[in-house]
Amino acid sequence: MAMRTTSIDDAPLKGFHLRVTAYTTGGFFCDGYILGIIGIALSLLGPQLGLGPLWSGLIGASALIGIFIGGIVFGWVTDLVGRQKMYVADLILFIIGSILQFFVNEPWQLFILRLVMGIAIGADYAIGPALLAEFVPRRQRGPLLASLNAVWTVGFVVAYLVGDALQGLGHDSWRWMLASSAVPAFVVLLLRIGTPESPRWLLGKGRVEEARDIIREYVDPNAEVEDLSPETNNRTNYRRLFGGGMRKRTAFAGLFWFCQVVPYFALFTFLPTVLDALGLSGNTGEIVLNLFLLAGAAVGVIIMNMLPRRRLLIGSFVVLTVLMGFLGVWPKAPVGVILACFALFAFVMSAAANLESVYPSEVFPTEIRASGVGVAAAISRVGAAIGTFLLPSSVDSLGIGPTMLIATAVLLLGLIISVAWAPETRTLTLIEASSAPDLAAAESPAPTTRPGEESLSDPSTRGREV
Repeated sequence: MAMRTTSIDDAPLKGFHLRVTAYTTGGFFCDGYILGIIGIALSLLGPQLGLGPLWSGLIGASALIGIFIGGIVFGWVTDLVGRQKMYVADLILFIIGSILQFFVNEPWQLFILRLVMGIAIGADYAIGPALLAEFVPRRQRGPLLASLNAVWTVGFVVAYLVGDALQGLGHDSWRWMLASSAVPAFVVLLLRIGTPESPRWLLGKGRVEEARDIIREYVDPNAEVEDLSPETNNRTNYRRLFGGGMRKRTAFAGLFWFCQVVPYFALFTFLPTVLDALGLSGNTGEIVLNLFLLAGAAVGVIIMNMLPRRRLLIGSFVVLTVLMGFLGVWPKAPVGVILACFALFAFVMSAAANLESVYPSEVFPTEIRASGVGVAAAISRVGAAIGTFLLPSSVDSLGIGPTMLIATAVLLLGLIISVAWAPETRTLTLIEASSAPDLAAAESPAPTTRPGEESLSDPSTRGREV
């Protein structure tokens, strides 16, 4: 009797998959924490270090600038040398940078440290989703990848709560806030040590036996590698991202992400300033919005396999554009109305933002997956850095209404890009999702099997291009 073989895409979900997900989401928790803690710390360190609007904007945007560098450079490095090495190295940078922030005395010192930490975050954005996507079965790929951004949101919110709790430490409380990110980074570093290399990456480098051994040890004893890649010894060629077959998917992955994070980071990095300009003083508004961020992140994971990716992205941009436009046109609306609009905005944005860790990982082939995710993250952080840097000056010179309308224009651009280019990848294997020469905007037909499964009897669902 022939031994049954199992492909990695259709293998059953095991404890190993959940552990890799936990280790990877742990890194994203640190990413969110590092980016979130600066918001509350800035309000305290600003007077001590004599920060004006220029330095406040630069320090607020410094990690985002670093993400641009880290995503471009270390996405390529990860595709070149492997996922596992970089999976550990970026956590070491988190720890060192976090601790050194405690000792800064000049604005430029903090700017450089957070720039370096941003480079490590950019590397993690490229490494984590690529490694996770290449291990998990396709039926669970969407929710597990979505959990990365959901846990990022948890880290972002926890940073606010920790910062609020540490304010009682007195004059140097902001130092403890910034250094506190070393704690979760150290825990995640210990967990990540020993994680195996991606078998898809190994196979692409011609290391077939190593790939087979890892699959059989960690995924399924009967699993085979033949389904993972149609060719071996693929070279990592960064220029492929901008060639005819990949140019549009590189643009889509970067620009939809760009249009999501510009208003997200600008508004939530300076949330106290924005709420005060809208007439919402005190901590109540901040607490409510952070709770809605958490709720949206959780719901986004739950619905990731229930709704087509394309429909979720386009629908969210419609809602976000309307809400932000309303706040821009009527910034002096009653407090209850403003808070309700902002809460709904936070909820929808947080749910849809989970696509940032799903789409880029699905639309690039293995040999350039980390490079593609890294470039997409870099493109997005250009906008986030610009928005974060300019928001204080925009509110001060233009007012909160026009500032909100600028954010509305960015969201509208995201809607247009999504309608034109967003593919449907929910039911496809990684090979099918990344092997098409170009994107097709139309949604695929509704699957006749469970979400995440394709019909094996219908040839039209096999090898479908996206």
